[in-house]
Amino acid sequence: MFLYAESFVLDAFDQFGVCKMRQEFWSLFQMETKRLLWFIGMTFAVILAFQYLELPYGNILFSLFSAKKIATLPGNSTVEALDTPSESEFANSVTIMNQANYTDDHAFEIANKTLISGESNTFPRNGFVLEPGNTTNKSQGFHESEKSSMMEGIERSDNVPTTLRVGDLGASSFNNTIGLSFSTNRSREDSISSNHEQKYGSPYGFSPYPFPEEAPTYMSPTSSPTINASTNIITSAVSNDSNSTITLFQKENMTNFMKEESIVSSQNDGNISVPKENHFSPIPIPEVTSVSEMNKLLLQSHASYHSMRPRWSYAADQELVQARSEIENAPIVKNDPNLYPHIYHNLSMFKRSYGLMEETLKVYVYREGARPILHSPFYTGIYASEGWFMRLMEANERFVTEDPKIAHLFYLPFSSRMLEEALYVTGSHSHKNLIQYLHNYVDMIAGKYPFWNRTGGADHFLVGCHDWAPSETKVDMANCIRSLCNADVREGFVFGKDASLPETYVRNPKNPTRDLSGNTASKRTTLAFFAGKMHGRVRPILLHHWENKDPNMKILGKLPKSKGDKNYIQYMKSSKYCICAKGYEVNSPRVVEAIFYECVPVIISDNFVPPFFEVLNWESFAVFVMEKDIPNLKNILLSIPEKSYLRLLMRVKKVQQHFLWHKNPVKYDIFHMILHSIWYNRVFSAPVF
Repeated sequence: MFLYAESFVLDAFDQFGVCKMRQEFWSLFQMETKRLLWFIGMTFAVILAFQYLELPYGNILFSLFSAKKIATLPGNSTVEALDTPSESEFANSVTIMNQANYTDDHAFEIANKTLISGESNTFPRNGFVLEPGNTTNKSQGFHESEKSSMMEGIERSDNVPTTLRVGDLGASSFNNTIGLSFSTNRSREDSISSNHEQKYGSPYGFSPYPFPEEAPTYMSPTSSPTINASTNIITSAVSNDSNSTITLFQKENMTNFMKEESIVSSQNDGNISVPKENHFSPIPIPEVTSVSEMNKLLLQSHASYHSMRPRWSYAADQELVQARSEIENAPIVKNDPNLYPHIYHNLSMFKRSYGLMEETLKVYVYREGARPILHSPFYTGIYASEGWFMRLMEANERFVTEDPKIAHLFYLPFSSRMLEEALYVTGSHSHKNLIQYLHNYVDMIAGKYPFWNRTGGADHFLVGCHDWAPSETKVDMANCIRSLCNADVREGFVFGKDASLPETYVRNPKNPTRDLSGNTASKRTTLAFFAGKMHGRVRPILLHHWENKDPNMKILGKLPKSKGDKNYIQYMKSSKYCICAKGYEVNSPRVVEAIFYECVPVIISDNFVPPFFEVLNWESFAVFVMEKDIPNLKNILLSIPEKSYLRLLMRVKKVQQHFLWHKNPVKYDIFHMILHSIWYNRVFSAPVF
C-alpha cells in the first residue's frame, strides 16, 4: 500500500511539473509572438514611410504584394555619371521568355494587322512602288505650341512622369499590354501623339555557343540598355510576377537639355528582370546648336560614347577595334585625284575608313518581314533615299553576307514611308500602331536569332527618311544606328551613333542623274531663290520678309506645276544661292537639290545635322543662316565676297559625287556614303575589349 501511495504522489508531481512547463512555454511563446508582430509592424511602418516620402526604394511594398503594381522612378530622380553595367551584371538581369512560332512571315503580318487596326483590312499596296500616293494618310500639321496638347487627353507636369494604361486594342495571341506617354513630334503631314501596346516574341532557336551554360538569355528590345549622348532610356525594376501589366512613360524636364524615357516591362507566362540603369551625364545641348558646336559634340561622343559590350565576342568585334586604330592613325593623304581635301574634316581618315569599309565590312540583311512595309523599295519622291538604299543594299554582293556570325552590321530593311502608307489612320493624330508594328518586328528578330541580344541591337541599323522615323524608332530601335533624314539635335539625334541621311527628290527613277549640273557662275543672275509650300513656322517668316520685296531675291510660295518641274529647276540652275528652309522638320530635299544643280545651299534650319556630317566639312561649301537672322538674309549673302562665292561654288561641284544615285553604285556615290556613315559610327561606338 505504501508503495502504491508513493507512486501516486510521484505521478501527481510529474503531471504538475509538466503542466507548469507547458504554461511557461506558452507564456514564452506569447511573448515572442508579440515581439515578432511588433517587429513586423515596425518594418512595415518604415516601408510605408519610405513609400510616402518617395525615397529610392519607395515602391518595394507594391512589388511585395501586387503584380499589378509596378515600380516607377520618383519624380525627383536624377541622372548620374555614366556607369555601364558589367557583362556579368547584364547577363544576370535577363531571363528567358515564353516561346512562340515565327516561321510564317505572312501569318506574322496578319497578326500585326489584326492587333493594330482591330479590323481585317488588307494592306493597300504590295510589291514594287514607284511613289507612294500623296493624297492618303494626310492631316493638318500643328505648330510647336500645340505639341503638348496633342496627347489624347493625357495630363502631365514638368516634374512628375505621366503614366497611361491602355487595354487590348484588338484580337491578339499575346496578352501583355503597354501604356505609353511621350512628347509628340510635328511632321509635314501630322502631329504625333502616342500610346502604345506591346508584345513579346520568343527565344531564338539555336545557340552559337559550344557550351550550353554560355548561351545568353532572351532580351526583349525594350529591355535593351540605351546609352545616348542626348537621349537616355532608363529602365526601372519591375515586379517579378507573371501577370504584370507593362507601363512605359517619359518624363520631360524643364531645361530641355535631355529627355528621359523610363521603360517598365514585364512578361506574361515568364519571369523577367530588366537591365540596371545606365547612369551618365549627357553633353548639354544649347537651344540652337551651330555646325561648329556639332563638330565638337561629335568629337566628344567619339571619346565618351560606347555601345553595350557584346554578351559574347566574334572576330568581327576585334576587326572593328582594329579598324578604329587604323583610321585614327591613317597615313597622311595630301592629294587624291578623286577627293578634294578641303571639303572633308580629315581626308586621310576618310580615305582610310572608306578603304577599310570596302575591304572589311560585311552586312547581314534580315529576310523576314512581309510587304509592303518591309522589302518594298520605291524610287521617286522626296523619301526616295530609303527606297534606293534598300534595293541597292539587298542586291549588293560585295558587302552582304549570308553568314551572320561574320557580320559587322545587321540591316533592318523596313520603309518608314511605307509604314505610314500602310498603317496610319487618316486624321487619328496617333502613330501608336506604327510603333507597335516595329516593336513586333524587332521582337520577332530578337526571338528568332541571337544577334540582337548579343549587343542589345547596337550593331543593327535602319534607314528611314520619313519625318516620323525618329519617333517611330526611338523606343524599340533606340540602340540601333539610325540613319535618318530628320536629323534634329534636339529631337533625339545621338552624335557618334546616329547618321544623317540625305533627303533626295528623285524625279526620274530610270535616270536619277538627269538634268544634273547648272549654269556657269556668270549666268547665275539671281542672288537667292526659294519656292515651296508653307510647311512649319520658318517659311512663312521667310516669305513675310522677302516675297516680292527685292528683284534679286526670288522668294516664292508653291510654283505652278510644270512638266518635270522645269520652272523650279531653272530657277535653281540660274541662282547663286538656293535657300533650304526647314518645313515642319529640320530636313529638306532642297539641300541635295541645290548641290545637284550646282547652287550654293543656304541652310536655314536650326539644329539640323547635315548629311555625312562625320566626314564632310559643310561650312566649306554651304552657308548656314540662323532662323532668327532671316530679316537680314540679303545682307548676309551680299557680305560674302565674290571670290569666296566662287570658291563655294567650286566645292559644291566637288562634293556633288557624294549625293548622286546610280542604278549600279559607283565608288564614293550616295549609296556608299550612306553605308560609310553607318560603318564609321559603328567603328567609333563599338566598345574596346
